[in-house]
Amino acid sequence: MAQFIVDVCAAGGVPRKACLRMTLLVEELFTNTVVHGHGTDTEAPVHLTFDVGLDWITLIYEDTAPPHDPFAKVRVPDDTAGVEERPVGGLGVLLIAAMAERVQYAHVGGRNRISLMMPTGRSRP
Repeated sequence: MAQFIVDVCAAGGVPRKACLRMTLLVEELFTNTVVHGHGTDTEAPVHLTFDVGLDWITLIYEDTAPPHDPFAKVRVPDDTAGVEERPVGGLGVLLIAAMAERVQYAHVGGRNRISLMMPTGRSRP
């Protein structure tokens, strides 16, 4: 999957920093699919669709896990609480929401669909 993202970025002229960020976002989504969606290792496919523009790269990430909007209850962790008092998990989704400019969830055709848009960071000529 990582090589596919690198290839998409290279073909679209996406700067390395934006490509690394997109790779991280996809890794977080994939981890959530496997761990939380399917509850274990799975052979279920995920589908990635990219659209690379001059200023933006968009991603549509789809999986076949049970319907679940991971962004419905995104909360910033309480930084006054000690490590032992903080709940486990949720930081990957928070990271995705913070790094992407726009994030949307839908359940379409039996799939969870997460659409996100991230600036490429390319400077205009």
